[in-house]
Amino acid sequence: MQTFLIILILLLGFYIVIQIAKANDLMAIIRGEEKSRKQSNKISAYMLLGFLIVGLFGVYWTHHTLGDKVLKFGSAASDHGILVDEMIKYTLIITGIVFFITQILLFWYSFKYRESDERKSYYFPHNNKLELIWTSVPAIVLAILIVFGLITWYKITGAAPKDSMLVEITGSQFKWEFRYPGNDGILGKKYYKNIDLANDNPLGQIWDDAANHDDIYVSGEPMHLVVNKPVKLIIGAKDVVHSVGLPHFRLKMDAVPGTPTTIWFTPIKTTKQMQKETGNSDFVYEIACDQMCGAGHTGMRGEILVETQQEFDQWMKNKKPKWATIKKETTTTAGDQVSASTPAIPATN
Repeated sequence: MQTFLIILILLLGFYIVIQIAKANDLMAIIRGEEKSRKQSNKISAYMLLGFLIVGLFGVYWTHHTLGDKVLKFGSAASDHGILVDEMIKYTLIITGIVFFITQILLFWYSFKYRESDERKSYYFPHNNKLELIWTSVPAIVLAILIVFGLITWYKITGAAPKDSMLVEITGSQFKWEFRYPGNDGILGKKYYKNIDLANDNPLGQIWDDAANHDDIYVSGEPMHLVVNKPVKLIIGAKDVVHSVGLPHFRLKMDAVPGTPTTIWFTPIKTTKQMQKETGNSDFVYEIACDQMCGAGHTGMRGEILVETQQEFDQWMKNKKPKWATIKKETTTTAGDQVSASTPAIPATN
């Protein structure tokens, strides 16, 4: 209802502006062109002043009303997220100051120096010092922001620490699949032509590679990470381009078929801590697909559970390598076939 009333007010304001314009045209015919022009300029000046007041109030109202519906500064749940928040904060402070100063001066000057018979226009065609100031100052400020951004970017995209966890995340329409290395700490090789759902090989792992024999495959449940421990994500896709979006960690990276990409970060808050911080007992870290990937794009959502090392180790104890499952099924199937082909031994007295 509130949204409907806002739209109705905007439409009513637009209609009033049109009617005022029509009235000005009629007055121009009656009073004459010059007098009408002066009256029109006066009305426009007051409207610009009103627009300034309404616009600034709109900025305040939007921030006050919708502030809780966006990610707040200080809510980042990773070390890189803190850097991103700082970069955005400083950028908004600088650009915000410039925005308010320039907009207030723009609309106030438009009102104050409207056409009037009481003063004459003063033309200021050229001033080297003024042009140097308004060109060099923005250039210096922007250069500082760019340097600050590049430093942050190189920290985020630099090499992951050697003791980082390793997790592979693979996107496909419309789900996320995860793979963890076993005790060897190495992810086995895979090949897209080996993908075989019928034989329980959804990622195309090459079973001749011994490094695959202890890898843990997970699908249909959250990705598990350890708090305060760096994690390196190896990202890929099986069909079209997807994108791993981690809003609470302030990170994003495309998932491209045939071209693995990587990002790394350190979670600094467990899921339970975020539930207390947000007051939401159902809070979960989200994995969003930030690249349009088909009809089910909006439903391609994954979750991340950040927990302690002890909780993670307990969870891993209950997981079996994909290879062990396949080997057991193969052995069982082969045994059944042997039993079926072996002739029965007649009973003896």
